[in-house]
Amino acid sequence: MSELLAVPESRAFPLRRLLQPLLGARSVALHTHVHADGDGAGSQAALAAWLEGRGIRCTIVNPTPFPDSLRFVLHRQDVVADLGTPEAEAALDEADLFLVLDTSEPERIGKLAQRIPRDRTLVVDHHPAGSEVVGDVAVQDPTAAATGEMVYDIITLSGDAVPQASALGAYVALVSDTGSFRFGNTTPRVLAVAGELMTLGIDPEVVYRRLFATAPRRRLELLREALATLESDDRVGWMVVPHEVTRRLGVSGEDFDGLIEHVRSMEGTEVALLFRETAPGETKISFRSNGAADVNRIAREFGGGGHVKAAGANVHEAATTLVPRVIDAVRRALRG
Repeated sequence: MSELLAVPESRAFPLRRLLQPLLGARSVALHTHVHADGDGAGSQAALAAWLEGRGIRCTIVNPTPFPDSLRFVLHRQDVVADLGTPEAEAALDEADLFLVLDTSEPERIGKLAQRIPRDRTLVVDHHPAGSEVVGDVAVQDPTAAATGEMVYDIITLSGDAVPQASALGAYVALVSDTGSFRFGNTTPRVLAVAGELMTLGIDPEVVYRRLFATAPRRRLELLREALATLESDDRVGWMVVPHEVTRRLGVSGEDFDGLIEHVRSMEGTEVALLFRETAPGETKISFRSNGAADVNRIAREFGGGGHVKAAGANVHEAATTLVPRVIDAVRRALRG
């Protein structure tokens, strides 16, 4: 193994604590945050394929449906059970271990927070620690570019080679959270891990097409509606998607993936914002930073969190009144 592929010792020690209960389990339920993204879903897929190769039954049960656009990462389609179905209830009842990936905070896993027992729940996450953690054993390492990098490390520390069935999920996780290896969290090690995964048969062009170059018509219509609301002022850019637009177009959470990057790419923008009304009086805010602004800190003012350069929050308020308050908070952060 090359030096770059070696698991950093600061990460290896806490991850080894997870291996004994993980490999001693008979049945594991895997969870990630609401509106699963490429990192959360890819990490689940990679771990499920590896664990089932070791004879441990796995079921993915998320607080919101597994994105159709990411189902290509799964080693078997029925490894996913939608919350509330008999299959999901049976999986939760039978699991002797619960593993939460790509988040650690109870509010980020919705109704599952009351459903999974804390003393049998492990957490693997690359976000900064929040005020509360869902499991008794948690490894939270913001130096990792993606949770998928930590999943690669878990498999490596077990002594196993990464199974071919796990490589696609891990690679998708890395691509997603590094912005196709364009963001500042792209390290030499991330590129080395991605290169190692490619030796297992990953085709980068196929992954690119599946993630970024295949879109249903409704997604383009959503882009048109969102761009019509585009505004910018004093280094801040934002778009607003009212609930009426979401309902009329029939779009889902995954249709919003990458939408904020259009705001972020606008010349002179240091902080980009996307306001999406998920229901009347409910708004999801996405934050992105191009400069020194810590959007994780801003998001926490509104009950959210995330990374320094990418964060989010769900607020019980209509976008009409929320937008000016958030923009004011961003401007204060920029002045500071």
